[in-house]
Amino acid sequence: MQKTIAIVGAGLGGLTLARVLQAHGVAATVYEGEASATTRAQGGLLDIHEETGKVAIRTAGLYDEFLTLVRPGEDAKRVVDRHGTILFDMPADPGSARPEVDRGELRRLLIDSLAPGTIRWGHKLASIRHRPKGGYVLTFAEGSATRADIVIGADGAWSKVRPLLTPAEPVYSGTCFLETALTSGGQNHRASVTAIGSGTLMAVAPGKGIIAHRYADGHVRGYVALNKPETWMRSIDFGDPSAGLRQVADEFDGWSPLLTAFVTESDAEPWLRPIYALPVGLEWDRVPGVTLVGDAAHLMSPFAGEGANLAMYDGADLASELVEQLDTEAALTAYEERLFARSGDAADRSARNLEGFFGREAPQSVVTLFGRS
Repeated sequence: MQKTIAIVGAGLGGLTLARVLQAHGVAATVYEGEASATTRAQGGLLDIHEETGKVAIRTAGLYDEFLTLVRPGEDAKRVVDRHGTILFDMPADPGSARPEVDRGELRRLLIDSLAPGTIRWGHKLASIRHRPKGGYVLTFAEGSATRADIVIGADGAWSKVRPLLTPAEPVYSGTCFLETALTSGGQNHRASVTAIGSGTLMAVAPGKGIIAHRYADGHVRGYVALNKPETWMRSIDFGDPSAGLRQVADEFDGWSPLLTAFVTESDAEPWLRPIYALPVGLEWDRVPGVTLVGDAAHLMSPFAGEGANLAMYDGADLASELVEQLDTEAALTAYEERLFARSGDAADRSARNLEGFFGREAPQSVVTLFGRS
């Protein structure tokens, strides 16, 4: 009898895993805490890498559909200093090996590719325990429970599945983000939007930065980055959003008004998000019937651009092993050996890039980074 497979989390990694399994006739159920696919926004653009994300999409049999989501012309990169002086300007590449797509659109593609009923929305995992006779019991916040022979944690940074494998927890990186947006399209923003160029603008200095992306329809999304202790984040009061944004903007005193407008004029819901990471090179001993994919396994900062790509690759790689191997434990062992190697390398690069982005040599360190890529 086929073993029951529970995937906890309907992010890109969990969805890719379920899609590849189903494409090979293997059933799996995805349990997701959010009430629906539209409960919250899914973030901005992703650049999909040839050796990871694209491989996963091809394995999932969705490459042609993926190509319809690609946003040509939005992969341009511009680095400026705090005065807005352009230090590096890379035009868009129509044939880029790392095309840009919207995360939400990519997630919707994966969701729509699954059989109806695959995702159980509104099922937030509350606890999980091993059954003496094998397998696991998953209990959900709304009171229901289910059993599964195989459990895959695709439930992100604060995974409820991870403690079955390791006591490791995410640690604050020292950098926090404030998401920003200019969506009104008003005349007041024209000069700032023009300063971005056609893709992504990176204005960086030691300890801080303003990143903004210009979408083809003219609206702008991005984030402010600050190297600050967590206590500082708690001191910012967004009870009055305008006042809170001014407090953040004060950290950019002396910067060009074209840049600070992305902070003071932002119409995104303001909230500071600390960037956490799991220890670089995290590994664990084999535990029967359970493993992790994506951020649950290797949470890292976004400064290697690998998080979403690795999550999808993890899902496709694990699904392929489970399909090809009759022995579940052999499949999980083989998968984890490759997982540890690739995620350790990516996490190391991510940590080094984060340090370089806002370190003492910024913005020249960012110019050097993109000049090598």
